[in-house]
Amino acid sequence: MTDLLAHVVQHQGQHLVQQPGNPGNLVEGEDQALERFQKFSPPKFLAGPDPDVAERWLEKMISIFSALHYSEERQVPFVVFQLEGAVRSWWNVIRMKWEREQTPRTWVNFMREFNVKYFPPLVQEKKEDEFIRLRQGNQTVAEYES
Repeated sequence: MTDLLAHVVQHQGQHLVQQPGNPGNLVEGEDQALERFQKFSPPKFLAGPDPDVAERWLEKMISIFSALHYSEERQVPFVVFQLEGAVRSWWNVIRMKWEREQTPRTWVNFMREFNVKYFPPLVQEKKEDEFIRLRQGNQTVAEYES
């Protein structure tokens, strides 16, 4: 009976990996983490001239990572997995720069680079101006949304 219990416990924990410094010392394996990420149907990002497309894509990625509670270090390779075309080429340049400068691959660093590329100061100023000029008018929020 003890052998059977040990066997069950061993097989239940096979998808977990030992990780020093982690409470409980267990984390989800990369293949299971990627599978969970893909279940959210994350969109691919091809870029383009419209910063609203980049903003919506980034918001979706942030929403997924928030739901999954993935570490910053795990978020970067998963978000890079969604980059295609010219954006993937941009990432390759950033990746080489980070390797040369020994920049950690964290979500904060990725966001900084992404914002520089896809939300330059002129675009940010325009968005701020649009936000400042927003007026509610005569409609309720529910009426406006529909």
